[in-house]
Amino acid sequence: MTVPTPLIAGNWKMNGSRAALEEARLVAAAVGDVRPRVAICPPATLIAPMRQVLAGSPVLTGAQDCHWEASGAFTGDISSELLAEAGAQMVILGHSERRAGHFETDELVAKKVLAALRAGLEPIICVGETLDQRQSGEALQVVTTQVRGSLPAGLSGKAFVLAYEPVWAIGTGLTPTIGEIEEMHRAIRTSLGDVLGEDASRPPILYGGSVKPSNAREILSAAEVAGALVGGASLKSADFLGIICAL
Repeated sequence: MTVPTPLIAGNWKMNGSRAALEEARLVAAAVGDVRPRVAICPPATLIAPMRQVLAGSPVLTGAQDCHWEASGAFTGDISSELLAEAGAQMVILGHSERRAGHFETDELVAKKVLAALRAGLEPIICVGETLDQRQSGEALQVVTTQVRGSLPAGLSGKAFVLAYEPVWAIGTGLTPTIGEIEEMHRAIRTSLGDVLGEDASRPPILYGGSVKPSNAREILSAAEVAGALVGGASLKSADFLGIICAL
């Protein structure tokens, strides 16, 4: 069985400025030969300068979304090809804030995954349930349906990452119990088997949702958790390094 390579990815969301690149530089200077891969996904305007700041370090530069077409009359959108040209190496897709605020469906996310792979970007594909879905007992069904619907055909042998982010835990300070995290990650791994067959053990499954230095070690020690997608804590180098070093 292939053991997934761990990843700690920081999602800056719509935060940061050129001055904030100093935080990324501090992370790059400190990571050295740490075990997990590390990535920082800034706003699109910072991708090119971020790649320059991270040059010569193992830290990867990511983006936060892409369009499914390579070019065209899509005002305000950015294609995966343009992101790659700017210096992106990975891209977050299907984040709950995109699914809710921009009405993105599993089908659309799957199209974006293909677009990312077309441009040589490694997709980080997000799934997760709302609080109502968790409380009504639908969480497992909702998330595994998202997994199967968001993964396009032909992914075998391709590099990609899945991230489980319970919507109700993002930015709230709330987290599921370790048992709930492990149950969901196992269910996601099983769903990957439906899509990938023998390759199902290869992609890492990250946990995201109020990950902090204070809870990172416990979460990252849970079964089938191969890293974290970190929001607010990735904006400060000390906090982000605390999470990185917890794995």
